[in-house]
Amino acid sequence: MIINGMPDHIHILLGLKPDCNLSDLVRDIKANSSKWINENKFVQGKFEWQTGFGAFTVGYSQVQTVVNYILNQEEHHKRKTFMDEYIEFLKAYSIDFKPEYLFEDFGDAPPEL
Repeated sequence: MIINGMPDHIHILLGLKPDCNLSDLVRDIKANSSKWINENKFVQGKFEWQTGFGAFTVGYSQVQTVVNYILNQEEHHKRKTFMDEYIEFLKAYSIDFKPEYLFEDFGDAPPEL
């Protein structure tokens, strides 16, 4: 439905059919986008995604709110870091987690080249 990114992460809103395996889909998105980024030399050195991902469900009535949020990521992240936001999502969805198992937080990532 929509995808938008920051220098250190992306948000994707998509609809899935019940028989779609989310882990396989994310693996394919990461593999194909990494290949495309590296073939087109959009970054210096080799681009690689971090291991893992976060996924959250939303109801149909929330779709437009999520679309608007993703469209305005840059403004939103001026007020809240990605890691702060991610931990808030985990807590809001009552997902138990250990901070030592969260991905690396690059804080203010350097601007895109």
